Amino acid sequence: MSADPLALYNAKRDFSKTAEPAGTLAPGNGNSFIVQKHDATRLHWDFRLEVDGVLKSWAVTRGPSLDPNEKRLAVRTEDHPLSYATFEGTIPKGEYGGGTVMLWDRGTWSVIKGKSVKDLEKGHLHFVLDGERMKGEWLLIRLKPRGKEKRENWLLRKIDDGFAGGTDLLVECALTSVSTGRTMQEIAEDAPAQASEKPEALAPAKKKPARRKKAHGKPPAFAEPQLCTLVDSVPTGSAWMHEVKYDGYRALIAVGGGSAKVYTRSGLDWTDKFAAIAEAAAELDVDNALIDGEIVAFKDGRPDFSTLKDAISAGGDMTFFAFDLLSLDGEDLRPLPNVQRKERLRSLISDTDRLKFSEHVIGSGEELFERMCQEQLEGIVSKKADAPYRGARTKSWLKVKCTRRQEFVIVGWTDSDKARGFRSLLLGVHEDGALRYAGKVGTGFTNDLMIDLADRLAKIERKTPPVDVPKNLGRAAVRGAHWVTPKLVAEIAFTETTPDKLLRHPSFLGLRDDKKAAEVVVETPAPAPAALATSVKISSADRLIFPESSVTKGDLADYYAAVAPIMLPWVARRPISLVRCPQGRARKCFFQKHDAGSFGAHVHQVPIKEKDGSTENYLWVDDADGLVACVQMGTIEFHGWGSSVGDLEKPDRLIFDLDPDEGLDFEATKKAAEHLKNQLAELGLTSFPLLSGGKGVHVVVPLTPKAEWPAVKSFADRFARALAQAEPDRFVATMSKAKRKGRIFIDWLRNQRGATAIMPYAARARAGAPVAAPVSWTELRRIETAAQWNVSAADELIKRASSRALTGWGVADQVLPDF
Repeated sequence: MSADPLALYNAKRDFSKTAEPAGTLAPGNGNSFIVQKHDATRLHWDFRLEVDGVLKSWAVTRGPSLDPNEKRLAVRTEDHPLSYATFEGTIPKGEYGGGTVMLWDRGTWSVIKGKSVKDLEKGHLHFVLDGERMKGEWLLIRLKPRGKEKRENWLLRKIDDGFAGGTDLLVECALTSVSTGRTMQEIAEDAPAQASEKPEALAPAKKKPARRKKAHGKPPAFAEPQLCTLVDSVPTGSAWMHEVKYDGYRALIAVGGGSAKVYTRSGLDWTDKFAAIAEAAAELDVDNALIDGEIVAFKDGRPDFSTLKDAISAGGDMTFFAFDLLSLDGEDLRPLPNVQRKERLRSLISDTDRLKFSEHVIGSGEELFERMCQEQLEGIVSKKADAPYRGARTKSWLKVKCTRRQEFVIVGWTDSDKARGFRSLLLGVHEDGALRYAGKVGTGFTNDLMIDLADRLAKIERKTPPVDVPKNLGRAAVRGAHWVTPKLVAEIAFTETTPDKLLRHPSFLGLRDDKKAAEVVVETPAPAPAALATSVKISSADRLIFPESSVTKGDLADYYAAVAPIMLPWVARRPISLVRCPQGRARKCFFQKHDAGSFGAHVHQVPIKEKDGSTENYLWVDDADGLVACVQMGTIEFHGWGSSVGDLEKPDRLIFDLDPDEGLDFEATKKAAEHLKNQLAELGLTSFPLLSGGKGVHVVVPLTPKAEWPAVKSFADRFARALAQAEPDRFVATMSKAKRKGRIFIDWLRNQRGATAIMPYAARARAGAPVAAPVSWTELRRIETAAQWNVSAADELIKRASSRALTGWGVADQVLPDF
């Protein structure tokens, strides 16, 4: 074995032809790592760890995945010099590793506590990464040789921690260099570096900023937040979406003009208390926005209210979990369904230490609640998925708590036998319009907190009690008490209340400076609502719509009611065209896009000017009732425009429908879709696959609605024709059936004003009642048909929608590139 660890590296390269650095040993920091995206004979990601003065290297054939269930093959390659850590460019064709190289990630690494870097020699390494894209715990494991390998085969896997995520979030969404901001194509063309900000971990693809902050813009005004109703159990059914209930301060963040304000739930400007969060929010790439969420601080990995109070006082670390978006760039989003507002919000928030997106699940609320209670968290919040935002306490937002806790007003204190402080606080709560005595709390205080509270209470001391303490509640227990004006609000945890309404086993959690004493009332859990049903009555529910599958009109209505929470983010408030089959799919079906009001109140109309100058009313829906009302009128399929009713002339997506010739199998279509994905990635565009429910695949490219229809149509046309010209035996970009023989038609015509495409989760009027379904690129490689799921699979589709595989599906903050 050579004494020079870089001898093999140097032997493989002719440095008179390649710009790669020559392999010489040099001192380093000892803990760096890099990842280089390398388009050589086969696209792969070169993962490199600094060890003993060199970069130990593995070629990860499909790139790293954030999904702990995804084990990615990593082939061991020769050690590289530390100077290779900054290399980005093109290795000449014909040379070893010829192709384009992007500096895709960089940072530092360390072995997990209790482990050693010498574990590499044993065939495994458990380590932590702190990169710009790859973070948290990872594992490398060497596979047992089978005797034919030329190199060592390893597996790279993410450990399930706070940085785990979607299957394709890294390699499919992070498309630019962390060093120069360039795409692979721009690197290949030796284009100059992009003037871009440092990429955030998991940031969606951005070739250019999707929006520009305006110096003269102003943050939106405060709006009354929507509040939750306390219930005693988790609401059931797929009509509800469920989020973690964070133990913190409710806040609304108003962003605009490069600045941000942080408001409490009552409208107090607390920007100075949450300065770091405001600073991070000010960097969001928006003209203006109003975001709802919760500010928390962590202790031992869990949100902790007492830690939050200390962080506010001492300027400690705090995080804002964003869970709703009330307005964006001047557009009021409150009328939109909950799930659609969440998806609009998702594209704005790239998880950082200060700002995080609050994930949710559809259905399965009982499982989430049980897990939160096991982890000793506060509980969950359940929201009706298709409900608009209301600035009041409603029953479309519910909270379910693992432990009993609420706010109480401090009405006094009792003396301690120590020199300073107090023995206990006396508490009150409003009930039936009056303040009543609720008991006392004597635990949960640190010494410093007790001294601070005693000083604050002394300043508001009064001679008379603000509450009556009935004799039977133990007036002797408060004899000699000091009474105060009821101004301070305390958060109290307790196990239950006695028959006399006194707290049992109470514990002090902290003061609530964000809440007014007059607002503190008794919280009595109401019964959870029964499973929600739509208000639309289905006539002839037993009529067979899919005779070969025994699917009735009622079954189809039930399917759409069930999947509404996962379908509405894509179909709501979008002009739609319907395939109606009133007598079933085997009878006469027709396409309908206009409406004069015959569908009823749940289906809305938007006037749109046609090419001939006339104006027609187009259909749109915004809730489950709207979908079911269309089924009542015989609808099977829902097709949608590429823009919303609020911004008709600016599309928010591109669709390339891959329609194979009859003689081609689905494997050819899948490979074609992956090819389109790679070509779009070269331009800096993230895309997602959608099974059509027929025989093809739609490649979906989300867009920030900025470019208008003519520009979007032109891009789609030129892109499709360029692919057809490059591979004429494989693709065709014209509709002619004669020219499609043995080829795949890249249908780009759906990217023009008035054109429509099948909506995710919509049923198809085909045998077997198949549905259009989102999948990840990783999943697509294993799927054997574009009709993988049908209307009987509602439960599975709902569960999949909240899975890691589909995390972030269809969401990317990106604009059309120059092409």
